[in-house]
Amino acid sequence: MSEDQSILDISFDLGSDVEISTEELSTIFDSAMKDFREGEVVVGTIVDIASDRVLMDIGYKSEGTISLGEFSEPSALSIGDEFEVYIESPEDDAGMPVLSKTKADRIKNWAKVQEIYEADGTIQGKIVRRVKGGLKVDIGVDAFMPASQLTWRPTGDLERYMGESMELKIIKLTKRRRNVVVSRRKLLEEERAGEKSQLLATIEVGKSIPGEVKNITDFGAFVDVGGIDGLLHVTDMSWGRVKHPSQVVSVGDKIDVMVLNFDPKSERISLGLKQNTENPWISTEKRYPVGSVVRGKVVSMTDYGAFVQIEEGIEGMVHVSEMSWTRRVKHPSELVSIEDEIDVMILSVSPSEEKIALGIKQTQPNPWMEIERKYPIGSEVEGVVRNLADYGAFIQIEEGIDGLLHVSDLSWTQKVNHPSEILTKDQEVKVKILSIDTSSEKISVGLKQMEEDPWSKVIADVNINDDVEVEVAKLVSFGAFARLENGIEGLIHVTELGGDDENQKPEEALEIGQKVKARVISIDNGERKIGLSVSAFEKNVSADLQANYGVSEGEGEGAAPAEGLAGAGMTLADQLLAKKDEPAGESSEG
Repeated sequence: MSEDQSILDISFDLGSDVEISTEELSTIFDSAMKDFREGEVVVGTIVDIASDRVLMDIGYKSEGTISLGEFSEPSALSIGDEFEVYIESPEDDAGMPVLSKTKADRIKNWAKVQEIYEADGTIQGKIVRRVKGGLKVDIGVDAFMPASQLTWRPTGDLERYMGESMELKIIKLTKRRRNVVVSRRKLLEEERAGEKSQLLATIEVGKSIPGEVKNITDFGAFVDVGGIDGLLHVTDMSWGRVKHPSQVVSVGDKIDVMVLNFDPKSERISLGLKQNTENPWISTEKRYPVGSVVRGKVVSMTDYGAFVQIEEGIEGMVHVSEMSWTRRVKHPSELVSIEDEIDVMILSVSPSEEKIALGIKQTQPNPWMEIERKYPIGSEVEGVVRNLADYGAFIQIEEGIDGLLHVSDLSWTQKVNHPSEILTKDQEVKVKILSIDTSSEKISVGLKQMEEDPWSKVIADVNINDDVEVEVAKLVSFGAFARLENGIEGLIHVTELGGDDENQKPEEALEIGQKVKARVISIDNGERKIGLSVSAFEKNVSADLQANYGVSEGEGEGAAPAEGLAGAGMTLADQLLAKKDEPAGESSEG
């Protein structure tokens, strides 16, 4: 609209009969324009829409323009639409007013924000972006929400709230700096306080109430049941075994929980989820009788066994000892894996302890029931030395079946301290079955029983006071073990070593492998022991020499020997033996 046209319009409005000069009209026009000042908000009407801006009439002598970007929905604009606009300047260099819809909205919104703040009301806001320490929120004006004011419990996941609209409470407003701080948490806390009062008035132990899972820990989950958080412990989530609460619930889940315990003073609530259903353990004895076979799924394992779920909420344990008749299972993973479906036998049921003992091997034939038939006592079998222990050796008779060969059954004649003295691992041996105990799954075998017991021959051929030749096999502190011709070992006690020195030690008198003459001084059939004495033999020889050959006890080493006997250096025993070996009819006297 041109200035002349505006003057004409005003002139027309004053009435056609009034005569007024151009100067007077100009004065009247300037007076009319006094109302359009910088910083005011006026109503404008769209008179034209271009590709990037709109032309708006505000009743001024010329129209003003506003960028399309200042409108939230540019495509919905139409000529004739009215909007409040802010006059940034009455005229620019082209004589047109400088307008802004955005600033007008801010002024209007700021007034609204002030009004809501003073009335302690709520306002709708939209999360715009994340800033240091919190979030920027659009409530008509820019506002700041600290991260701690987003929810009633601190959260580190702010990104999930981007672009979300929500009701907010204005908690701080600075007019001079036009700073606004908003809070969602305060609003939630006010809402929770109301819910909490209602909950406290109606809560009852044993009552099932709705709730929402707010947080999960290793020991359970916290559930908001209306203004109060209750603890749902992991043991109260399921009648079955739960390793971690996340297996049953997730944050945000809406669940019905039962009030197990409630303390009004501390406002602590214990909740249960499994209590909403009947305890399946009550009827387990009827549904799973001992000896029945059921199918289940392996759900977890420990070093000592595997847990098998046989129905929802019911798990039993298969101990490693109940997994195989023959294999020595050190860990259940040797035979089963998680999620395996297997057949198990019910071994025992305890509803009060909520325990069921299961067995895998019981679903298969027991090879030990055939052992006595396959290996009768006294039969001979070939096996392999599987392992050596201090007390004996384990001989594998067949896969998974071992017999114990005790050290006492290794040799009739040799005193064995460790089986490694006779056997080596993986050695093939032939043994005799001595005993079978199927109930404890044990077999005893013997190696020495493969030969005749030489002791019986000792009883028949050796008598007390017999003189025998023996070979020193072992030296010990209390004497020496010497082996007879048939392999039986006898003990020469340290007091029976012979010689003139009664205090001599065994290693001073004898050597291993040395052959000596000794007299049998004792035979113990029960203990299978023979006592030998070199001293008794020497005394016997000395007595014979004196009686039969006139050899006195002073004769011997270092003395001139009797005529016809061996030369110097021979003991009395040597002289007797030499004398006995002389040809018949000869004598030392010639």
